[in-house]
Amino acid sequence: MRLLVTGAAGFIGSHYVRSLLTGAYPAATDVRVTVLDKLTYAGNPANLAPVRDHPGLTFVHGDICDGPLLADLLPGHDAVVNFAAETHVDRSLSGPDAFVRTNVLGTHTLLEAVRRAAVPRLVHVSTDEVYGSIDTGSWTEESPLLPNSPYAATKASADLLVRSYARTHGLDVSITRCSNNYGPYQYPEKVIPLFVTNLLSGGTVPLYGDGRNVRDWLHVDDHCRGIHLVLERGRPGEIYHIAGGEELTNRRLTELLLDACGAGPDRIRHVPDRPGHDHRYALDDHKLRTLGYAPQVPFPTGLLHTVAWYRANPDWWQPLRHGDTGPAAP
Repeated sequence: MRLLVTGAAGFIGSHYVRSLLTGAYPAATDVRVTVLDKLTYAGNPANLAPVRDHPGLTFVHGDICDGPLLADLLPGHDAVVNFAAETHVDRSLSGPDAFVRTNVLGTHTLLEAVRRAAVPRLVHVSTDEVYGSIDTGSWTEESPLLPNSPYAATKASADLLVRSYARTHGLDVSITRCSNNYGPYQYPEKVIPLFVTNLLSGGTVPLYGDGRNVRDWLHVDDHCRGIHLVLERGRPGEIYHIAGGEELTNRRLTELLLDACGAGPDRIRHVPDRPGHDHRYALDDHKLRTLGYAPQVPFPTGLLHTVAWYRANPDWWQPLRHGDTGPAAP
């Protein structure tokens, strides 16, 4: 199988590629992977270092907005998994243009290239944030899209484009929407790596508002297993939720991180809440579970492993930090 994986020098995409090439998915034999990544601030070649010399890996430095490049790359590939996106909500508040370009125009360019090259399969990776906020219960795949940030709005727009190409052009595409990810190699602007690296550096952790916003946490390994299951067994035109099953307030998450890093509550720095901050996300993942999915990494174990990884790998994260730059929340 030949796969084109876009955005695979980032946190989640690189984990997927490392898993593919190291035998994590038994049915994926004789896999050849082409990584396409623009190498923005969050794209890091070091994320692919463990498989850099694998004979099945080809790296291409490029942009999914580059139609001619995609036209050259895509022929001969059996499937595309699209991770390429701008993802940080705070950045979308101050600079939404890049989000519109990559998440909307880039997805459209990719869809057109897939259609013209007649690539048999596409999995588009999205987010629970497209639904907005939910006070009780969980969203299903049929829930309305009500995004509340420029980031979420651009991801919702991309999802609708993908759906339209399935309905209009008959492309064999599936969409995955996940809850909040965590794990090794996550860029330290997201809440868990930001808080961990701040604490390991002797700094404080900036907690938004009253810290009562609720998120469901999903280990990146479980997320990637879910994506690969959708690639192998997902139905054309369908949306699949990938959830972790571990809901926590941001305040409780902060307490767990303080404990894991041996720090006290005096290291918390309360900051004004983010504009339009969604209160709670929750996904119903029943549809994916019917395909055989279940999260395998218990949150307490995954969180301690993640903290241990950042503690053991300062050479990876220290060059990426710009000091205790301010709030980040999921």
